[in-house]
This record gives sequence, C-alpha cells and structure tokens, in this order.
Amino acid sequence: GSTHGSRRRGHVPCPRLYSERKRHGWFVSDSFCYGRPPHAPCPQWPYCRKRCSYCNFNTYGVPAVDEATLRSCLVREAQTLLRLSQVHRWVHRVGGTPSLASPGTVAAVLEAVAGAAHLQAGAEVTLEANPSSTSTPALAGFRAAGVNRLSVGVQSLDDAELRMLGREHTAAEARKAVEAARGLFPGRTSIDLLFGLPGQSRDAWAQRLEEILRLCDDHISLYQLTLERDTALAAQVRCGALPTPPQDLLADMYQTACNVLVAAGFRHYEVSNFARKGALSTHNLSYWQADQYIGVGPGAHGRFVLRAEGGCSREARVQTLEPVTWMREVQSQGHGTRSRAVLSPLEQLEELLTLGLRTDEGITHERWGHFSPQLSLQAVFGEAGEARALQQEGWLVLDSSGLRCTWAGLAVLDSLLPDLLWQLQRVLVREGPRRRKEPVAGAQGLSAATMDNNG
Repeated sequence: GSTHGSRRRGHVPCPRLYSERKRHGWFVSDSFCYGRPPHAPCPQWPYCRKRCSYCNFNTYGVPAVDEATLRSCLVREAQTLLRLSQVHRWVHRVGGTPSLASPGTVAAVLEAVAGAAHLQAGAEVTLEANPSSTSTPALAGFRAAGVNRLSVGVQSLDDAELRMLGREHTAAEARKAVEAARGLFPGRTSIDLLFGLPGQSRDAWAQRLEEILRLCDDHISLYQLTLERDTALAAQVRCGALPTPPQDLLADMYQTACNVLVAAGFRHYEVSNFARKGALSTHNLSYWQADQYIGVGPGAHGRFVLRAEGGCSREARVQTLEPVTWMREVQSQGHGTRSRAVLSPLEQLEELLTLGLRTDEGITHERWGHFSPQLSLQAVFGEAGEARALQQEGWLVLDSSGLRCTWAGLAVLDSLLPDLLWQLQRVLVREGPRRRKEPVAGAQGLSAATMDNNG
C-alpha cells in the first residue's frame, strides 16, 4: 500500500511516443555508437485514399499524385541528409501509406540510399501497408524492389469496428491480405491491432485476440486507440454519440492481451510489441535504443549528429509538412527541413530514459554511459528519491544489467516516467557546475523529441 501503488491502477501504456515517430516519415536510424551495425532512412508516402476517423497523421488525399516528382524528391532528400549526417548504414522502414506508391518508387529510394550508405546482407526493409492496397501482385512487386518485411494495418477483425474507425477494408479483406503477406514474407509479416475502441467489450476483445492468433505470423504491434483532437471519432465521443472506454477496462484489455500473447509463445519485448521465433522489429528497436536516424519526406522527424560538427552536437529536425511545399524546397535546396534544434545533454538523456524503459531489456549501463560518461545510472537513480521508491514498490529494477521496468511497471510506464524524469532533472541540475567543466555528455548518442522552431 502506497500512494504510488494506488495511482497505478487503470493506467495503460500510452502509444503516443511511438505514433509520433511512426506517422512522420521515412526514418534512417544509426546505431554505430553502441557497437551494433548502424542503420538508416525511412521515407514517408504522404497520401491516403481516405482519412480514417481516428487519424491526425500528416496525410493527404488527392485525386492524382505526381509520383515521378515525389519519387525524385524523396531520393534527393535522402541523399542530402545522408551526406549531412553521420548515419551511414541502415535499416529501412517505408512509412505513411506506401503501399499506394508503385514498387518502382520504393526501389528508386532503396537504390539511392544504398549508394550513400552501407546495406548489410539481410538488412531489414519494412513496408507498412493497408489491407485495401495489398494485392498479391503489388506485394510481389514490393518484394522484388527489396522489401523483406511487411507491417499490415489490420486494426480489427470486426466489420462494425472497422466501419467506426473509417477503415476502407473489411475483416475478410484483412484476413486475405495477411495470408497473402505471409506467403510472400514468411516469418516477417507483422499485424497492427487497436484496442480500447468506443463500445468495445472485454469479451469481444478476447474473441479478437483468439482470431488474431489463428491468423498472425510472428510479430504483433498492439496499440490503445488514442482519441486525437480534431478527428471525427473524437468528435463523436465528445458529443456522446459513442462511449468513452473506462480506464479499468483499458487496463484489463491490455493485460489480457499480454497474457494471451505470452502464453502463445510471444516475447513481450516492448510496451506495444510482441514477437516470437526471434522476429523482433529492427527498426523499432533502433528507436527504443536511441539510435540516430534521418527522416525523409513531408512531416518526417530526424535526430542525428551533423558530420561537419565532428560528433559534438545532435540535432532534432522536422521536415515541411505540406507535400507540394516540401517538394519545392527539396528541388531548390536539396532538402525540406523546416525546423532544427540542437539537443541539450538533458534532452538526450530524457529521451533515452523515456524510450529505453519501453523495452523488456530497459537501459543497460553501457548504453547509458555513451550518453552520460560522467554520471552513471547508479549515481542518478540509485540514490534516495523517486526511483528508489518505485523499486521498493515493485515497479522498477536497478541492478548490474541496468535500469528496467518490472512486468507490472511496464504496463503502467506512463505513470512512472514523471517521477523518473523529475529525479533525472534534479540530479543533473545539482551536478551541472561540475559537468560543465567536462566533455559534453551524449556526444556519441541520441536525440530528443523536444523541438524549437528555428526556421
């Protein structure tokens, strides 16, 4: 019994951090600073046939797309940012709704990146696809272009839920798409699934999980539906046309899914991600482990150390949102970067903490040391304070392996982070005068989500 324990019930993992990255572009991630093979970009295809009722992503619906111009701009921006950055090897994730693009566009970008970065044998190249745009011939074309992993946005296997979400596909089409994907990408097909939909019951959710287990391959991404401002679904909930799911029900749904998937042989390796037979998503892990990456395409986010800076300052970048304006900027200056900001050591450590604790491994001492060589994990979180209280309450572990959540803590991470971030800030402020006389922490490492608009 504690105040911390009493406020954990009902908290469920917030998908926002992941979706902020997932919805904004082609990411190139680089993990060379951790002694693992470095990674590289993920371009965004910014167009959709229609906007889903819950979606506030940077997507646009247009009757005709100038694909040739968009392709050339994606290629040029990828080449420019790779030259500017220290990202030099790669894992590739094609984001947005790229299954609406032609395989030729995907191939062109892959070829351009391969010319500027080292592509390791078997490097992961992931395409995100909607069931409504995943015919077998199209998927075969993407495989021939170099894609070797597919993430299918199933979201639900219930037709009524799919209509409420504004999805174009039916449950039958989703099943057909996953089966086609598994035939072409065996062992490398992932399913995206939403829970916490308005009106969704505990029994209905349990039934969906059983259906998914009969359909899925070896990777599932599970997200709580977030009611974003200015979306059609949020407006329906706000006016009372649809019910708001209770927090306790959301927590139970999440725990039920974790139990069912782990019992089926899946490793719960990140708050929202489950894999079996070693089918972990490499591009996801590059974010959770705080690698560098470039973002290519309208609205893309990137975090990397400039090559010209000699590895001493990491920038946060955002590309121009609107596709036509972005294309004009790329054509005139080689890239469409709209804002950039140098990240402070505190911002870098905040992101390392926030993202790293999402994984079952947590943050190792070695990884923390790359960003904070003078101030160890033990020095920050081993002293009396919020972190020690969370350890005593069973939410957190700090040992010879590093800092990580317990299984109970992983399920309520969003409610643990404010205490941990406050302790981190307090310790760094206290140690600041001494640290300012030493080399900048985090020069090897990371990126933060905080942005300043520097034009």
